[in-house]
Amino acid sequence: MRIFELDGRLSVCADFVRHDSRLADIGTDHALLPVWLLLNNKIKSAVACDINELPLNSGRECVEKYSLTDKVDLRLSDGLTNVKENEADDIVIAGMGGELIAKILDDCKWIKSHNKHLVLQPMTKYEKLTEYLYNNGFEIDCQKACYADKKYYTVMSVYFSGNDKEYEYSDLFFGKLDTDDDFSKAFLRSTVNHLKKRALGDKTLDKTIEKIEAVIK
Repeated sequence: MRIFELDGRLSVCADFVRHDSRLADIGTDHALLPVWLLLNNKIKSAVACDINELPLNSGRECVEKYSLTDKVDLRLSDGLTNVKENEADDIVIAGMGGELIAKILDDCKWIKSHNKHLVLQPMTKYEKLTEYLYNNGFEIDCQKACYADKKYYTVMSVYFSGNDKEYEYSDLFFGKLDTDDDFSKAFLRSTVNHLKKRALGDKTLDKTIEKIEAVIK
């Protein structure tokens, strides 16, 4: 059976997941990511979670189609609520707003562990997620921009260090993006366009816009 392709967003998420890890995929929807990773022999097992039954049923169909019911545990869960610490090494939280991802992390008692690896893909307000990470002892190890469904997104590879992070507001938008990368530049340009709309009612954003524009010229 031919293996399906992941879109640009999930493809970067898959790249960041560590080999031979046990995966927790939060907001799994159709379970495409864990199924793809298993079919490509990159992970050992997966807990695929969603807050709603309908997408979880779609995920179950995908898992059954590729005969992976012994490797994927599909689970109804609000964030990481129904995932135990010893069940996952790598945790992917993708396809939701940055503030919601931050809340999911904040609600999980065991997430601040040096042994856990987070792969985070915010759909909106990624600067809010970056702010949460910097204020709570997390380090962005690597960050990439990607393109999917006619929009640019960012994916973060994150570890807990416990270290304090000093930053300026503009740093929340750059994160660890490679500003020489074409996808990163395009992503930051789309960010600038959004900030300019916000700046119509908040002139304090003008300096941040200038800093970003100076880098991506």
